[in-house]
Amino acid sequence: MSRVTIVGAGMMGTAMAWPLSDNGHQVRLVGTHLDRELIDSCLAQRFHPRLRRRLPDAVQPFHVDQLEQAVRGADVIVSGVSSPGVHWIGRALGPHLEPGMRIIAVTKGLEATAGGDLRILPDVLADELPAGLREKVSVAAIGGPCIAGELAGRRHTCVYFTSRDRAVLPVLRQMFKTSYYHIFLSTDIVGVEVCVALKNAYTLAVGLAEGMLDRFGGPDEAGARNHNPAAALFGASAKEMARLVGILGGNPDMVASLPGVADEYVTCMGGRTVRLGRLLGKGLTYEQARAELAEETLESAFVVAQIAKALPALEARGLLGRDELPLTRCLCRVIAGRDPVEVEFDRLFTDDLR
Repeated sequence: MSRVTIVGAGMMGTAMAWPLSDNGHQVRLVGTHLDRELIDSCLAQRFHPRLRRRLPDAVQPFHVDQLEQAVRGADVIVSGVSSPGVHWIGRALGPHLEPGMRIIAVTKGLEATAGGDLRILPDVLADELPAGLREKVSVAAIGGPCIAGELAGRRHTCVYFTSRDRAVLPVLRQMFKTSYYHIFLSTDIVGVEVCVALKNAYTLAVGLAEGMLDRFGGPDEAGARNHNPAAALFGASAKEMARLVGILGGNPDMVASLPGVADEYVTCMGGRTVRLGRLLGKGLTYEQARAELAEETLESAFVVAQIAKALPALEARGLLGRDELPLTRCLCRVIAGRDPVEVEFDRLFTDDLR
């Protein structure tokens, strides 16, 4: 039996408690300062109101001011915070970590540096750890199609565990894998993490099609919907995702696997990212759409904003042409400006006349 501390009591972080507890591990669930009501419910009723499930018996809830106690003696720490919280969790964990501890993150996203480099979030987290400790703990991440409620419902789920530390991956798989949680291993942490970050941005793009249908007044008298443009946007997103993965140093083959189109597919099935795309497709500006989703964390928009910061630097280095990534650039314009979205479908693909 191992001791695992999950920091972040949102849906995805908390859902990790199910395979861990099914494997007999002791699980400590720590809420951030944003999760106080969730932890109150877990403490009082052992019920997670967002997952709408009773916590497994092996899970012990903690408030954020009990973080030191919850981390003490942990074998593995799961980072379950949202992308804006990555700097916080690195700084919060730093004083309590011990050499040999392992961190694995479910957080998805990218961050642009002042110089225009795009960084994966496990590296951002690691940089917040004390300098003398960074090389003494292992940092890994999880990528692939995983709806939190389905994982907690013990539905078959396939993901990649990824890290530059090859030796830690089989250890983590042995701890987490169950008859329903299927784990594959990869040292291509850049490829996996770029895919799972970009899938949020491109799911937003696919969601535009439903909004366009709303703008038409819904299905026509023959029942025609808007699957054709949605499929075109999905195809363009896979093409542009592969280009960016390659530029950033990952293996573009990951796009055709679990972290890429598979994760994008499951994200397209519902949630705040698709809702944001639908509002934009209806003709709302980003500011108007954000106002309608005021209570939601819009990680897709955060990723698009980071890409927008990096594009000029990628062009200046000759890594990217000005005419490349038309769908990505469309999303950047919408998120950065006050204009409604206009997709140039004629530019999404190029002729192939070989």
